[in-house]
Amino acid sequence: MMGSNMWSHALAILLIILLAGLYLYLRIRRNPFNPQSGIRNIPISIESMTEFVKNSLHHLTHSQLSDLGLHEEEYRKRLNKRTELRRALKGCVSGDPLDKLYVKSILKELLMTKLRLSEFEINAALPFDQHERLTSRDKFDIMLYLFKQDFKDQALSHMIEKYQLAEPRILEAYGSDKVYAVTAEDIEYMYANEIRMLSKEEKLDIVVQRIYQHYKGFSVIDEIRDQRIDGVSGGVSGSIGKLPMQQLELNMDLFSSDPAGECESVWLFYKGISLHLGFLSFEQPNELKRVCQNIYKYNHPGQLSETAGYKVNEMKDGSRVVVVRPPFSETWAFFVRKFDIEDVSLEQLIQGREAYLPIGLLAYLMKGSRITAITGAQGSGKTTLLMAMIKYIYATYSIRVQEMSFELQLRKIYSRRNILSFRETPHISGQRGLDLQKKTDGTVNILGEVASDEVASWMIQMSQVASLFTVFTHHAKTFNDLVFSLRNSLLKSGMFQQEEVAEQQVVSVINFDIHLKRDHTGHRYIERITECIPSLKGSFPDSESKAGFQYRNIIEYRDGGYEAVFPISTSSVEEMKGHMQPEDIQAFNDFLHTGWGYTA
Repeated sequence: MMGSNMWSHALAILLIILLAGLYLYLRIRRNPFNPQSGIRNIPISIESMTEFVKNSLHHLTHSQLSDLGLHEEEYRKRLNKRTELRRALKGCVSGDPLDKLYVKSILKELLMTKLRLSEFEINAALPFDQHERLTSRDKFDIMLYLFKQDFKDQALSHMIEKYQLAEPRILEAYGSDKVYAVTAEDIEYMYANEIRMLSKEEKLDIVVQRIYQHYKGFSVIDEIRDQRIDGVSGGVSGSIGKLPMQQLELNMDLFSSDPAGECESVWLFYKGISLHLGFLSFEQPNELKRVCQNIYKYNHPGQLSETAGYKVNEMKDGSRVVVVRPPFSETWAFFVRKFDIEDVSLEQLIQGREAYLPIGLLAYLMKGSRITAITGAQGSGKTTLLMAMIKYIYATYSIRVQEMSFELQLRKIYSRRNILSFRETPHISGQRGLDLQKKTDGTVNILGEVASDEVASWMIQMSQVASLFTVFTHHAKTFNDLVFSLRNSLLKSGMFQQEEVAEQQVVSVINFDIHLKRDHTGHRYIERITECIPSLKGSFPDSESKAGFQYRNIIEYRDGGYEAVFPISTSSVEEMKGHMQPEDIQAFNDFLHTGWGYTA
């Protein structure tokens, strides 16, 4: 009997063990990581660690602290930490580098304290020790991390310059024309030159960044966006869906390799050129969609929807972001433009032989209160030049700014100046915003972009009566185009019925046009500075004449340098001196004499 009881007890114990094992197995299947204990139940991978940190952070931000029986001081500490974590989790998706750094530090702490990752396990997540298994994206992430240690937010620029990646090349996959692109072969070559032995800490940092960019960041462009570049975009190339086999066979002569998919669409805007990062992919359309749905959310600009198919906003760091979605656009896409406010000076922006001519003239146009247009194509540098010119407006003048989005960031550059910016909202039009500015004691009006008929017509009125002078940007290609575009806006808005009268109003307002250009290499320069002269035809035989106005180029860019062409008209010189402080008048006379031989 005793033996029989012992066997019964043994079987019971074995059954209990089996049931417990089955229970643990089912829990493992349901939850691969226990966020409280950190017990690992499946092999380490980026995906499993991402799921772990999601669960852990949800537990940290939503658990009931009152149930833990904490002392008052410990309760207050945990409550403050949770509040800070919640704030950072919301702020990091707005382009705030400090919030991003804080969230990544929490992720790193979770991985080290809860999972206690060994170097072997980190290598299992990303095969740092098996270079042949690393993807081009893995190698790029590693190289960018290494460059960041030396060059911080200029790491990508140094990488591009060192390996001459911004040079036009003929690449088989792109056809017979020269293109700007970085390929997987480029990454392989660079990686072989740059790679070194990585410490466990460095490997962990790279893994943490990979987890962060899929959890709260902006996918494959997350670190790129933080670099000092002109901008980055996605969703703007590649075939949408899969092409039918018949179509591929009929068009094989167009493709030297398989067509790029819609996810292989990361474009860098660098020194005025669009550079395709052909080795980088969002991998899944839903990942691109996720980035588009999050990247514009700073300051709650409203929901992107099928009826509101685009959003224009700024990010926490001052970057401008435009997001579009179907059915307004054929795919989800985003465009981030960055404006370098640290090196925003005329001396930095304008270089070349006799660069003192445009630098000096732009400074005196601001001191002389001239109504000035800054024209040029997209990406030619209009916004950045406008930022730099503000320095030379007298500090006693109050400045009012009207923009589509807050991209000029003038108060970051000139924090002790009287500056206030306005922008359009779904409920307040640009016209109403400009109307309000008359009541805000503004001396100088800045228009980030004259892009609509109503803003153009109001700008003309404002320049005549509402402020001392106005500076604005426009996309006109020639001076005639600028005048005619503004004239047509006056006619469309119903302010005038006759072309000649509307044109006279325009030319009576605009004093100077600074036209910017970007050549095929991405080099930006001032192509010309043009003076508008409202006068009777024939008054200035050397100038270009139209029915109601004349214009002539004061400075032109020729053969890599700047040349003084025609002198500023006597009437403009006298009007400019009338607005200048006494100490500037003599310096202005000396400048005119040096550049044009002008004698007051």
